[in-house]
Amino acid sequence: MTFLDEALKLRDYTIERRRDFHRHPELRFEETRTAAIIADTLTELGMEVTTGVASTGVIGLLRGKEGSPVLLLRFDMDALPIQEETGVEYASEVGGKMHACGHDSHVAVGLSVGKLLAARRESIPGTIKFVFQPAEEGGGGALRMVEAGVLENPKPDYSMAMHVWNDKPVGWYALTEGPAMAGAEMFSVKITGKGGHGAAPHRSVDPVVTTAQIINALQTITSWNINPLDSAVVSVCKVDAGTAFNIIPQEATFSGTIRTFKPDVLDKVKKRFYSIINHVAESMDCETEISMERLTYPVTNDPELPALMTKVVQDVDPEAEIDSSHQTMGSEDFSFMMNDIPGCFIFVGSANPDKGLDYGHHHPKFNFDEACLPYAVAIIAQGAMEILQQDPKAD
Repeated sequence: MTFLDEALKLRDYTIERRRDFHRHPELRFEETRTAAIIADTLTELGMEVTTGVASTGVIGLLRGKEGSPVLLLRFDMDALPIQEETGVEYASEVGGKMHACGHDSHVAVGLSVGKLLAARRESIPGTIKFVFQPAEEGGGGALRMVEAGVLENPKPDYSMAMHVWNDKPVGWYALTEGPAMAGAEMFSVKITGKGGHGAAPHRSVDPVVTTAQIINALQTITSWNINPLDSAVVSVCKVDAGTAFNIIPQEATFSGTIRTFKPDVLDKVKKRFYSIINHVAESMDCETEISMERLTYPVTNDPELPALMTKVVQDVDPEAEIDSSHQTMGSEDFSFMMNDIPGCFIFVGSANPDKGLDYGHHHPKFNFDEACLPYAVAIIAQGAMEILQQDPKAD
């Protein structure tokens, strides 16, 4: 019996689990119910279970017939602060909270993969570390798990994660050779001038006008300073200034994000970013305060793993459409786990326009075709076995 045969037998279980998590969404670092179900399931499967990692994270250690190599499988758990509008019978029962990105399915896939591999414990040529992560949605959950020691005792030799992807239909998969998702930086800038009356701007130093000049100038970074064959995004997404129509404020603030795939491109963007803000503000007699915080590294697949996993996908789904060059400027904090560990991130097409299941991630009507789930289960499970058996990084 193939992995897909077994995953199809588990189809109802996988969907039932996914719908249960969907009914009971929990935001970042609040995933207590989800974590408890995961811990109970992994314990029943005979894994060594650790709970409370980075607050609500769960780790299940499945030791095979040999101790190494070690493969880390990551599944994120958190929902989003969105009021659901799908109208499905398994819709969120919690007001203002919704699994609008598919993490409910990731947990369900992880538990089903656990069932398949636990049943093969005696034939697993290594150790599999199941990691159920909190707070992927901007909460820094992966980094907190790394800081809590998820990459130790035992240290993984390989890492893998997946994401259902509603931009593409069921049957499509992406195994990108190199950077697949952008690294993300979050910035916040305060421009301080001199407040005054709107009728007498010559007696003031207007931080609003200065901010406008800066925002316009920042858009030249990607058009003038970055090679067109590279990719970068500089987006100002929030601007705050003023309290009344006739008062020039003392200060203005704006914030946003920088996205890049390559470290040298990020360095160039940041250098120009600081230079533009400081010099424009100086020319307008304003002072600046700039803060920059890394949200994620780029998600960069190890050169050898996409080729290995492509063969797995073709074996599981011979009709698969496989994209080896798919990239998105979206970010993923799994990058903190795979930054020093050879890793592979897989996109699994989940949309079905004929059924109206093609709303984008983070939309109040987001939902996907659950037909993709058995294939995801089989691919991750079979891929885990192949990575451990082939051990491509072994000397």
